[in-house]
Amino acid sequence: MAAERFVVLGLARPRSTWFVEVGRWAASAAIPVEFLRCVSVEELRSRLGSGRAYSCTLLDGALPAVDRDLLHTVREAGAVPLVVDDHRRRRDWIALGAVAVLPGALTREVLLDALATHAPLVGDASPPPLDEGGDALDVALLGSTVAVVCGPGGTGATTVAAALAQGLAEDSRGHGPVLLADLARHAEQAMVHDVRDVAPGLQELAEAHRGGVPTSAEVASLTFAVVERGYHLLLGLRRAHHWAAIRPRALVAAFASMRRAFPTLVCDVTADFEGEDDAGSADVEDRNVAARTAALAADVVFVVGRPGCKGVHALVRVLADLAGLGVAPARLVPVVNLAPRDPRVRAELTGAIADLATPALGGRPTAGCVFLPARRVEEALRDAVRLPAPLAPLLAGAFWATLERTGPGQARLAPEPVPVAPGSMGSWADHGS
Repeated sequence: MAAERFVVLGLARPRSTWFVEVGRWAASAAIPVEFLRCVSVEELRSRLGSGRAYSCTLLDGALPAVDRDLLHTVREAGAVPLVVDDHRRRRDWIALGAVAVLPGALTREVLLDALATHAPLVGDASPPPLDEGGDALDVALLGSTVAVVCGPGGTGATTVAAALAQGLAEDSRGHGPVLLADLARHAEQAMVHDVRDVAPGLQELAEAHRGGVPTSAEVASLTFAVVERGYHLLLGLRRAHHWAAIRPRALVAAFASMRRAFPTLVCDVTADFEGEDDAGSADVEDRNVAARTAALAADVVFVVGRPGCKGVHALVRVLADLAGLGVAPARLVPVVNLAPRDPRVRAELTGAIADLATPALGGRPTAGCVFLPARRVEEALRDAVRLPAPLAPLLAGAFWATLERTGPGQARLAPEPVPVAPGSMGSWADHGS
């Protein structure tokens, strides 16, 4: 036990009283702590990524950089996040991911008690295993349904998403208000709905989740009511490159809040689902976090394409990408927009999609194709009135038919809690000298 001590990282404002005191206690051996002070978030992240074992991280709650994403990073690195809060910012740190909150007037006794309760010693003994139960944000709420609409560029997926939202809002099988969320990188729902004021939107919603959990009413206040079509609209990014300003964990939390606030959620996403494992880049996964999160949580995914050789090829490519992400093929619904009227040609398209998609999906079939006839939608889009029939009923019918056949998505089922067996966490006495 002599070689064991607490290895603690610290990040705080310059000349913070508690920060100075902890350093003084550690230097004088008043506490069994090796205290490593970080001068920036970048240094903290670098130390966390070094592979060294840390007991915990003391974080100053008054720093703007201390948010949901940073707390998640600390937890992922295995360093227990402890927040020292002077209550200048009203935040529920536990909900954001902190293990414990310490007072700004930190005393040696309070710190030692927190370390003994929450943080493992580092030394000859291995630290106890971290909780592998997963992030609570990854468990969607029971009762909410999610539909995702995507497709190669130029296929009309944005309009199809609006038509689906209208259809679900009109359908008696729904259970409450419908939200159409524009999660595409090149967000166009504002243009399609002729919205002149493009704020608030996704950026404001994600920012609100960096340091808190807004209520359902607060989430709804960031949306626009599309009265003629019966649904609410969450506007997307104002510029495609603005994805870099959105923190991934904040966006995941925002997605969970949308599901909590609206029983039915329709997501318009970009058909790009690459992650770090595919591209070898964390930036690629961060860029696509909205599309990946929505697709994995979806009960039904509509993949929009055009008739013709090029259109079918591109549609099948997106189907294969979604299956590679982990979406069950039975939840994938191919949609042929501007479909020909001839039943023979439609049958040929259905056969071509099945022949190409089935091998790419490991032999598992998708749901049946939906054929949307050509309709004049420009005037309806410009005037924000109801989209012409039969677009909305066709899509809503396909959604409910697929949901009835496949059941709710796995992302909606909360995992059963796993009890901790006595002694399974180990004992430091086992390693005593």
